Amino acid sequence: MLTLFLTFLAATVAAGATGMLFKPGPWYEGLAKPSWTPPKWAFPVVWTALYVLMSYAAARVALRPGAGQALAFWALQIALNTLWTPVFFGARRMALGMAVIVALWLAVLATLWSFWQIDWLAGLILLPYLVWVGVAAALNWRIWRDNRG
Repeated sequence: MLTLFLTFLAATVAAGATGMLFKPGPWYEGLAKPSWTPPKWAFPVVWTALYVLMSYAAARVALRPGAGQALAFWALQIALNTLWTPVFFGARRMALGMAVIVALWLAVLATLWSFWQIDWLAGLILLPYLVWVGVAAALNWRIWRDNRG
C-alpha cells in the first residue's frame, strides 16, 4: 500500500507543481475579490492536506477488485486539477477556468461516489476535497463576474 500511496502522491505533487510555475502574482492581487476569499496562507496548507488525503483514498481503492472506473475518475480529476492553474493564472482566462473547475467538481463528485461504492472510508476522505473545489469554483465565478472589464 505504501508504494501505491507514494505513486498517487507523486501525481498530486505534479498537479501542485503548477502552482509554483503559475503563481497568482500582481495580476491576481489587482483583481476584485469577495470578502470571503481565504487568506493566501490557507491555499498551500489546504491543498497539501487534500493531496495527502486524495492519495491515501486512491491507494485504498486501488487495492480493491473492480476499481478500474473509480481510478479512471481519479485520473480525470487530477488532470483537471492540474489544468486549472495554468488556465486561470497562466493564461488569465477566467471564463475558461470556470469551465475547467466545474468539470473538476463533477469529476471529484464522480470519484467520491465511485470510491464510496468500493470503500466507504475512501469516499468519505474525498468529501473535504469536494467542498474545497466548490469554494474554489464559487471564488472563480465571483472573480470572473467582478472583473469582466
